[in-house]
Amino acid sequence: MQRVINDRPITYLDSGASSLTPRSVIEAMDRYYQHHHANVHRGVYQTANEATAVYEGARARTARFLNAPGGSEEIVFTKNATEAFNLLARSWGAAFLSPGDVVLVSEMEHHANIVPWFQLRESHGVEVRFIPVDDDFRLDISRIDELMRGVKLVSVTGMSNVLGTINPIHDLAEMAHAHGALIAVDGAQSVAHSSTDVVALDVDFLAFSAHKMLGPTGLGVLWARQEILSSMPPFLGGGGMIKDVSVNGFTATTGPSRFEAGTPPIAETAGLAAALTYLEGLGMDNIAAYEKELTGDALTRLALEFNGRVRVIGPSDTLDRGGVISLDVEGVHPHDVAQVLDQFGVCVRPGHHCAKPLMKRFGLAATARASYGPYSLVSDTDVLLEALTHAVTMFG
Repeated sequence: MQRVINDRPITYLDSGASSLTPRSVIEAMDRYYQHHHANVHRGVYQTANEATAVYEGARARTARFLNAPGGSEEIVFTKNATEAFNLLARSWGAAFLSPGDVVLVSEMEHHANIVPWFQLRESHGVEVRFIPVDDDFRLDISRIDELMRGVKLVSVTGMSNVLGTINPIHDLAEMAHAHGALIAVDGAQSVAHSSTDVVALDVDFLAFSAHKMLGPTGLGVLWARQEILSSMPPFLGGGGMIKDVSVNGFTATTGPSRFEAGTPPIAETAGLAAALTYLEGLGMDNIAAYEKELTGDALTRLALEFNGRVRVIGPSDTLDRGGVISLDVEGVHPHDVAQVLDQFGVCVRPGHHCAKPLMKRFGLAATARASYGPYSLVSDTDVLLEALTHAVTMFG
């Protein structure tokens, strides 16, 4: 981002909220608007066919990125990850969960993976149960067999947007399936930062957003196993999702289109496809290793330089940990910390990060969160520590 704030170049450390966008992504969306813009699945003229090819090509590209065994037929485009979870709850949940059935989430979930299940509790009488988080900021699965009683769906984050904790998804999938349950994963924080293979993970659903993985805003993805997706009723009704309509009712189409009523985010899917190409060009394993190195350096320096005045809310090492670093500065509100950092051009996110149950678990109202992306540098940490030193001294 080529901006100067308060006479300083921007130090962007808010990738957990939204990532920066490569030029190739912007150019892909611009190319669509300049050369191919039309509605999809409707017209028979050339640009309409081209637009459909862009849109369905992005679906196929996303399927390959995830190693989706059913290919394009397993990829549903949504507005964001939040809408993907609402689709999952209102379609699969409403159709297949009965009063007393249990949805098991964790205390570290984003509200997007909590509120839709609470809404389903109100409308359908399901129970929402929580896996606790231990004092080391990891899931406490010591009572997992007890927690799994009556569970029909386990729905957990791949990586906490507050703690940086990377959860053992394959192990949780094994536990869920052993108890006859399905598993859904919130991949909003994890998909952009490491390899994601839905077959290797053995999961049933995965939701994520384009804007957290170098892509555009306004676009999310729900992946679901084809045999499950084909059994789910439509979530929204209208144009594009029907096979037939009469005065007596309607019949929904088959495949992902049944969940994509109305004009979809066509240009945004062109941007997502370009973002996936960019990420794969870097190499997902390379990104994971690079961000692990950045995070380890930051954690070490934070522990050494502030004499306990700055506390990291999350694991203190890089074992199963991503590049999200939530900070609690002794005696200083996170919003004040963030405003001081802004004077140095440092962009961090103060707040509860849409994870209030987790905040309450650790007795916090908010944290100031720094988060890395594949474009982050050691020099970004240098500026962060410089700005934090000023904040600690200022409020000392």
